[in-house]
Amino acid sequence: MKESLTSVLKTVVKVFVGIIVVMLLINIMSFFTVVNAGERGILLQLGTVKEVYEPGLHFQVPLLTNVVIMDVQTQKSQDTVDAASKDLQQIEATVALNYHADPGNVDKIYQQIGMDYASRIIDPSIQESVKEVTAQYTAEELIAKRAEVKTLIVKSLQERLKPYNVIVDDVSIVNFNFSAEFNASIESKQTAVQSALKAENDLKRIQIEAQQKIETAKADAESIRIQGEALKDNNGLVQLKMVEKWNGQMPYYMGSGQPLIQLPTIK
Repeated sequence: MKESLTSVLKTVVKVFVGIIVVMLLINIMSFFTVVNAGERGILLQLGTVKEVYEPGLHFQVPLLTNVVIMDVQTQKSQDTVDAASKDLQQIEATVALNYHADPGNVDKIYQQIGMDYASRIIDPSIQESVKEVTAQYTAEELIAKRAEVKTLIVKSLQERLKPYNVIVDDVSIVNFNFSAEFNASIESKQTAVQSALKAENDLKRIQIEAQQKIETAKADAESIRIQGEALKDNNGLVQLKMVEKWNGQMPYYMGSGQPLIQLPTIK
């Protein structure tokens, strides 16, 4: 009985010691924080920013201080903007922005804007920049000068976000959607252009064929003239041509007179 009681007491002691060790470990770990790669840690002491931690293991005092982790890797924000072109066409532009928080100024972002800076400044900036740029171009120019439009949107976003310590990495114009009426007018215009091009090609073909016929006629006329001159100056050649075309039958004629072809006398 005594040995059994002793065994129970030992078990209780081990459990108690284990609990204390776990609590101590937890307390010890609470004095440290880990900042991963692609992050920055903002050390707050009673709500006041004291320091910015680089990636690694850092010390903190529980209850007195805490560390807020901010992501400084490239992030993406995609938004659809209802805008208007220079010629007052309604446009639905879908734009994707790649950006990241300036690692050296995350404390300022946290103090001035907060953790939700994406919804507070990124999205509104995309809206305003796209509307500002599309208003400088006609609807057709937005299609034809897409690269130029993108460059201006990037520049506008950089100017808007730089004061907030947000860096623009890249901008992609995912799509431009126009009204059904505008799309129909573009299709009609393309059809007209293609029809005009076909008509122009047909006209060129007809002109070439006509010129070929003229040149052929000139050549035929010149050939006839040359043969006429030769026949006129050489009566024997006329007889030869007629003999070449004779089918071997004596010509029929009425009345008196001589045949057109004088056949040689057979002796």
